[in-house]
This record gives sequence, structure tokens and C-alpha cells, in this order.
Amino acid sequence: MGDAPLVRAVGERALLVEVAGTAEVGALYGWLRERQAAGELTPVEEIVPAARTVLLDGVADVRALTALLRTARPAAAGAAPGPLLEVPTVYDGADLAEVAALWEVSPEAAVRIHTAPEYVVAFCGFAPGFGYLTGLPRQYGTPRRASPRSSVPAGSVALAGPYTGVYPRSSPGGWQLLGRTGLPLWDTSREPAALLAPGVRVRFTAVRGGAG
Repeated sequence: MGDAPLVRAVGERALLVEVAGTAEVGALYGWLRERQAAGELTPVEEIVPAARTVLLDGVADVRALTALLRTARPAAAGAAPGPLLEVPTVYDGADLAEVAALWEVSPEAAVRIHTAPEYVVAFCGFAPGFGYLTGLPRQYGTPRRASPRSSVPAGSVALAGPYTGVYPRSSPGGWQLLGRTGLPLWDTSREPAALLAPGVRVRFTAVRGGAG
């Protein structure tokens, strides 16, 4: 992060930090969590990253944290790596052939392209347990469907723009469906309920039908 981030007050006990993009969000989020763990950060109840912002809610000392944030220059490579989650995926999605055609490759090659990177959860939203994963090379950015589906099955592995996501439960959606996983990403009987959280690293592995 070269330039100072823009810091805005949100009510009396929250701050919204605006940065240039997802990479800068990840760097700032990691920097904040490291300082929080080391006891170097004024007490904050929640740190919530998004596509171009980080929200800090329940801030004990807004003035002190604002001053710290305005001097922050975290490096993207400086954040400690998060835990690695492997997501076994059956690549039989309804949009796989269409995505492969967009990439000008075969469906088999599209699967190899998608399973090659190590992804990182940049932020969460849309539904409980839904993570926006970065890591797919820029040239494979994929537009959302022109007509969203009224119901996307739980476990669907999908693309939209620069992001990969996995639907934690059945819901409407306009992302391009590549495949499916049987891994339960959201389970309220488990602690934590969500397997995907900001900073978690993800690897998709291709498996045969019925094994996802």
C-alpha cells in the first residue's frame, strides 16, 4: 500500500477504511490481525474486509486507531499465511463448457486451469459461509450469467468476475457453475460454523462424480 488509506468515521464506534483494491484489503486485514494478536491494537470488536474496504466496529479509541490507520503501509507479502483448506470438487457444472469456450480451451483444460492456483479468501458476504476467493489469473475473469438462476444447489463451485466461490446453501445466484463439492462449508453445530474466513487458503482438487 503506497498511499495512505482513506479513513471515515461510521457512527461513534466504527471506522471504514477505503483502499485501492482486494490486494490492499488483504494486506491491511492481515496487518490489523497481526497487531491485534500482539496486543498492539486498541480494542476492536470486529474487523470486516470487503472488496475495497475494511470495517472496524466496536472501536474503543476511535481517535487513536484513526491516527494509526492513516500511517499504515502494510505490504501485501507481509501478512502471515492462513490455514489451507482442500475442497474436493466434481467438475460437472452446468456452465463448465461455456466457461471453457470463453477461455478458448477444452473443458478438461478449464478444470486444470481452475485447480492450478492456490486461492485466498479475500472477504465474505452474500450468504453465511460464502467466501470470495482470489487467485485465478486475471485473464480468466468470467462475467456473471445474463440471467441468474432461481436456485443454485448447495456446494456449487462457481465463478463471477475475478472471484471463485462455493455456495454454502441452496440459493438464487448468477455465478457460472463449474462443479460441486460435498464439503459442508457452513454448519451451525460446528465451531467455527464457516470453513471459509478471510485469509484462509484454498486448493480445489478434481475428483470423480459421487466423491465430492
